[in-house]
Amino acid sequence: MKIFIKNMVCGRCISAVAGIFNEAQVKTTSINLGEVETETELSEEDLHSIEKKLLETGFERIKDSAHQLVEKIKNLIIAKISELDIDENFLLSEFLISKLHKDYSSLSKTFSQNENITLEQFFILQKIEKVKELLLYNEFTLTEIAGKLGYKSVQHLSSQFRNSSGFTPTEFKKLKVHNRKPLDFV
Repeated sequence: MKIFIKNMVCGRCISAVAGIFNEAQVKTTSINLGEVETETELSEEDLHSIEKKLLETGFERIKDSAHQLVEKIKNLIIAKISELDIDENFLLSEFLISKLHKDYSSLSKTFSQNENITLEQFFILQKIEKVKELLLYNEFTLTEIAGKLGYKSVQHLSSQFRNSSGFTPTEFKKLKVHNRKPLDFV
């Protein structure tokens, strides 16, 4: 049985969800971002118990296909950004079409209707949150970050950063309080 779960955005999320299923003594065949596959069908009682534990931990079972698709899109985007290997000629549309084998206009429409934000806006916001993270780690220069996240120039990155956060990357680094948003709330 496949169970789709909202807000799974990282490896720690997979571990947390695995713990919930183990605690409920439900055997799984696979756990990936956004979905869990169980060895057997679950009773309504088991599903209700797992749903309750998921909610307590910040996750949520997704029941309808539109929300499942939106969650898959989010997970693909977050995983792609986490790789830190986005070519400057990267096209979000081609990437999603190749991964989901669906028409981009329908993906975009479904996403926008369910999230009240366009796919492109979501992608930019996710990249900006990754830039904030990388700036705080102080591992890479702004030029290196721009290259890893597919920006054609540091100026382009800085412009998007300022539009999104209200600060330049340099101003952000100097702040005492870094207003970062969890990836599952962007």
